[in-house]
Amino acid sequence: MSKDRPYSALVQRLKTAGLRPTRQRLALAKLLFEPSEGCDRHITAEQLHAEAVADSVRVSLATVYNSLHQFTEAGLLREVVVEPGRSYFDTNVSDHHHFYHQGRGQLQDIPGEQVQMDSLPTPPAGTRVARVDVIIRLSEDEEPVQ
Repeated sequence: MSKDRPYSALVQRLKTAGLRPTRQRLALAKLLFEPSEGCDRHITAEQLHAEAVADSVRVSLATVYNSLHQFTEAGLLREVVVEPGRSYFDTNVSDHHHFYHQGRGQLQDIPGEQVQMDSLPTPPAGTRVARVDVIIRLSEDEEPVQ
């Protein structure tokens, strides 16, 4: 009788994506994918770094950024840029869109089929549309003045 080694599913997931399963990548992948299996996350590099530190993972913020970008390039994450210098990394890599709650700095998924577009502009010669990302920015209603 053989037992699965801890992290074996994550090791395989990283290898399948073409990434070497280093100790730090495995620790970050565990934080990203295991606690919310079946539940999508939107997280900044700073938030993930704070979770790693709280979980006693010795990792620099630069390593977190590098790993997130490597995970994105490998197709494990999707980067959502909400404004210059502010990105969230989404564990849901399917085609979908987002509400962005500006006051809370929070992303919320919108299923892809709920956003309908009648037409897109013709892309420049030699290019094609790879994907359309829609971010609907929300502000909180203000309290009525009494």
